Amino acid sequence: MTTEDAAELATVVARVRERIDPDPAERERLAAAAAALSERVREALADRPVTADVVQVGSTARGTWLAGDRDIDLFVRFPPELSRAELERFGLAVGREVLPDGHEEFAEHPYVKGEFEGFDVDLVPCYDVPAATDIRSAVDRTPFHNAYLLDRLDDDLAADVRVFKRFLKGIGAYGSDLRTKGFSGYLAELLVLEYGGFEPLVAAAADWHPPVERDPEDHGRRSFSDPLVVVDPTDPERNVAAVLSAENVARLQHYARELLADPREELFFPSERPPMTAEELRAQLDRRGTTPVAVAFDAPAVVEDQLYPQLEKSLEGVVSELDRREFEPLRATAFASETGDDADDGAPFDRAVLFVELGVDALPTIQRHDGPPVHVRQHATGFYEKYADADVYGPFLDGSRYVVEREREFTTPRAFLESDALFDVALGAQIEGQLEESYTVLVDGDVVALAEEFASELRAYFEPRP
Repeated sequence: MTTEDAAELATVVARVRERIDPDPAERERLAAAAAALSERVREALADRPVTADVVQVGSTARGTWLAGDRDIDLFVRFPPELSRAELERFGLAVGREVLPDGHEEFAEHPYVKGEFEGFDVDLVPCYDVPAATDIRSAVDRTPFHNAYLLDRLDDDLAADVRVFKRFLKGIGAYGSDLRTKGFSGYLAELLVLEYGGFEPLVAAAADWHPPVERDPEDHGRRSFSDPLVVVDPTDPERNVAAVLSAENVARLQHYARELLADPREELFFPSERPPMTAEELRAQLDRRGTTPVAVAFDAPAVVEDQLYPQLEKSLEGVVSELDRREFEPLRATAFASETGDDADDGAPFDRAVLFVELGVDALPTIQRHDGPPVHVRQHATGFYEKYADADVYGPFLDGSRYVVEREREFTTPRAFLESDALFDVALGAQIEGQLEESYTVLVDGDVVALAEEFASELRAYFEPRP
């Protein structure tokens, strides 16, 4: 990277910081809200027969949040001697008292989520264990992550973390949820700390050759097979990047190279693509000449991190079977429409779709089925006797093998997808339950109907980017 390129990148980063750094007034409002909430927690704890404390964690505790983010995470640490039931009982009681208008959500155990002075607040009970290696629930690690980073992130590194987070958001690789499988905030912070800043990090990432392994405390005790391994500095047996997909590692590499070659703000703040219209979708289908098929159904009433792994499993099962049946899948995706906060039943998703693009829309009525070579006597005899009186063409010889031509079970993808054979493939448990109730198969031009509800997802599919 030339001196001129480095200066151009520094200019872009400075402009990005102007847009993402919280101003003093925002910092003061957040600090005041966090202090008031913490005092409420201490008052609620004082009325209960248990010794516990409260600690603020997350990006707003470490100064790595982006301007406009409104999250305050408070963890209430209870003695490890408490049973899980007691932890939940005390934790929820404190949460309800501090956030009387809040509601319960569930991670590894229930916690209270609510709003306070315009901030979104999570109040999470955890165990006050002596070390991250002694955790009794996954959330027990979080205070240790917080303490580790608070001791090491200065103002300059915290600013670079914000820039890196904005970059990851811009390229679509931020978030450790099981839909995105991207970089978590904690992973982003560790990487900036490990490489000494945003610019050294993207320069290194551009040249990564996965698998890439980093061990900040040089204490790892086990091996991992993930494309990126960052050993948790508070737990030598945990990879912080375990959820991160190979695709998102490659995505970071691609856009790191783009940023270094042509620094520009658009990589941090890409323009929002307009939803795809029905007319545009028809034009894409005509141009591609493929056979798109979609299985549309009501999404099960589960949260995102439960829904998307099941959609992924179901899609893989359907694609594998379509491939086995010679319909030549080219590409596939799955998506679900969110219901919005005002849904009557509280279900986060409304409709879901398994979408597969095929190279073959119809197959001959018969298909060839090769048997064993005749000289493999036992298997060859069994094959011949099985088909000798069957309604097939043959058995006959092709070279040294027995061959039959038999009727194909399904000659079109629609016939397969609308049959009970669909339920023989590997499906997510709750997806299978929804399909058993009802589903719709759309083929070819019928998929245009999806544009009304999934216009953005279809734009992303038919106009793919790295």
